[in-house]
Amino acid sequence: MAGLRFQVKEELEKRFREAAMRRFGYRKGSLSRAAEEAIHQWLISVSAKGLVFEGDPVEALDGLLADVDLDSVELQHLAMKKWAGEVLADVSP
Repeated sequence: MAGLRFQVKEELEKRFREAAMRRFGYRKGSLSRAAEEAIHQWLISVSAKGLVFEGDPVEALDGLLADVDLDSVELQHLAMKKWAGEVLADVSP
């Protein structure tokens, strides 16, 4: 099992807790079951619509690559080697 931690507005949390308890009962695991169901439903709705990125893609990539200790040229060479390795793996000799 994996764990997620995030913050939501107090009113949303209150409504979520109430709905989870009504649906799954007032026992341990009710919030987890409700959260899992909610995330599952959200993923279904997102995949039905198609994933569309909202925001600045440069900032998103900057965040994703923040811990990479390569300069842009080294990263470009590494990406090219990986791509070539995958492409050439499907080619018969």
